[in-house]
Amino acid sequence: MTGSNSNDKDKQRSGAHRSSRLGSSGNADYVPQRNFEGYGSTPPDPRWPNNARVAVNFVINYEEGAEYSILEGDAHGEVLLCDVAPSEALPGLRSRNVESLYEYGSRVGVWRLLRLFAQRGISPTFYAVGRALELNPVLGEKIAEAKCDTVCHGWRWIDYQFVDAEIEREHIALAVEAIERLTGSRPLGWYTGRPSLNTRRLIVEHGGFLFDSDDYNDDLPYWVDVGGRSHLIIPHSFDSNDSRFARGSGLETAEQFFAYLRDGFDWLYAEGADHPKMMTVSLHCRLVARPGRIVGLARFLDYVLSHDRVWVCQRTEIARHWHRTHSPQSK
Repeated sequence: MTGSNSNDKDKQRSGAHRSSRLGSSGNADYVPQRNFEGYGSTPPDPRWPNNARVAVNFVINYEEGAEYSILEGDAHGEVLLCDVAPSEALPGLRSRNVESLYEYGSRVGVWRLLRLFAQRGISPTFYAVGRALELNPVLGEKIAEAKCDTVCHGWRWIDYQFVDAEIEREHIALAVEAIERLTGSRPLGWYTGRPSLNTRRLIVEHGGFLFDSDDYNDDLPYWVDVGGRSHLIIPHSFDSNDSRFARGSGLETAEQFFAYLRDGFDWLYAEGADHPKMMTVSLHCRLVARPGRIVGLARFLDYVLSHDRVWVCQRTEIARHWHRTHSPQSK
């Protein structure tokens, strides 16, 4: 988009400058409840294709340009998930350090990741933020060419607990429209990452989603009731996630990243002899795609591919499989 009129419209559509702490509109009948029991000691057999012991889903988070930004009408810049201290984001001021670190993900990192996965014959899942994809539209074409599935990662990469429900509803529609327009396919899954208590209700109301991933509480999908509708959750992971490079977890090197992913995979693979599970490996273009880090991911891809009885799959494939084999009506 070019020109001052387009920029003004973009800021208005971002909605961040109109956000408020408490949602004030919409039907608030559904509120997420905590569940400490889950499947307990008797998890279901997922019956993965080809009797796989573990389903492995690689996710590329594409957020660059949609993060908190003065240029998008926000009161401050981004503070999360890049290689600088949060103090770089000062109220009312731009930080070119933060901005340019995010730009690395769109200019270099995403293309490096796409090449790596193509070399290994894997089509990963994209968690795509609508606004980010608008700022780099050629990527939408490449996602389609690579036969990746796309999960809607919101309209902006911001914290929606501070956004009014009506604005969040508008953002959901904007995000779905942008991704469908730029990739040629409607997203069938949803992941906000920083959701509000309204998010799940709003995406079910919007309709058209097979699942969302805004929970972290299981190694298998499960069903919840949202306003009388059965809705599938495919839990995401902050564990097997390159965000550990930027969260002060002590993860610093490619070797450490590989070892951590390998150990997690080995445990799930062994456990899968009796109780198969799923593993989500979450990646960020501005983090793991740095030359000194991506070698750890490459080693892990080769390690996974060296095993039999592993289903390397897309997130939408997991959802379709669960709908077929573990529908809520069959319980």
